[in-house]
Amino acid sequence: MRIHTVFPLLMMIFILSGCSQSGANNQPSPSQTIMNSGSDTMVNLALAWAEAYQIAKPEVMISVSGGGSGTGIASLINGTVDIANASRKIKDEEVQEAEKNGIEPVEFVVSRDAIAVIVNLNNSINELTLQQISDIYSGKYSNWSQLGGEDRPIVRVSRETNSGTHVYFLEEVLRLGDADNKTLFAPDTLLLPSSQGITTEVHQNPNAIGYDGLGYVTPDVKVIAVAVDDQSAFVLPSAETVNLGEYPIARDLYMYTNGEPGISIKEFIEWITSAEGQTIVTQNGFVPIATTSTP
Repeated sequence: MRIHTVFPLLMMIFILSGCSQSGANNQPSPSQTIMNSGSDTMVNLALAWAEAYQIAKPEVMISVSGGGSGTGIASLINGTVDIANASRKIKDEEVQEAEKNGIEPVEFVVSRDAIAVIVNLNNSINELTLQQISDIYSGKYSNWSQLGGEDRPIVRVSRETNSGTHVYFLEEVLRLGDADNKTLFAPDTLLLPSSQGITTEVHQNPNAIGYDGLGYVTPDVKVIAVAVDDQSAFVLPSAETVNLGEYPIARDLYMYTNGEPGISIKEFIEWITSAEGQTIVTQNGFVPIATTSTP
């Protein structure tokens, strides 16, 4: 489909150099450098792809950095990256800004992700509906006792506003997918700059609730089963429940290029969406898409 996307201390830039033998110095000289930036949700996955691809194609150098989906898309619009990683779709206003700069974003779905709702291991709550999660994050509920839990204040933890995960959670959970719904996060919501930060805060704070990409969830937190409404089954996130359409908080993950990509970038994305590239998706806790043959 064609359509016209930090925390500085956590931003990572890895330039992967060749590792196979070639010539007198045993190092090939890269003939192509691909600049890849954006989603913090995707950054570990993007690094794993880059490292594996470096072995397969040592003549191609991949530079990967995080910063959030908004940062990646802004870098694409400014012409400073070849590929923008995003955990949300590009916005209409971003497309318009890109067009003003002569940039034509082209979208590729490269993986899928479930967003897990997590609480502290000592929290007695095991299940929540989407409406209950919305009411927690909007501030309607302020104490776990209102949901059948202990008499403890609810501490809401969220990704920061530049995060594609934040945007997706706002639109699809707080606003329940209703474009006319104007619900916002409660003003006292704690905004954190990284997926790891969310999990750490929930693990350390017995009153906290957070949300994170499934690939970042650790055994140190409890994953909540989620139902669309009080008449529906409560489902835990997994690759299986996402692919079956059972888990309600799931999304595609994207790469955006400026126009149809050139040969080197095209081959890289084709490799990512091949069986080999999607095996790395599974290894990193994400959900693979239907694969194509490796070029």
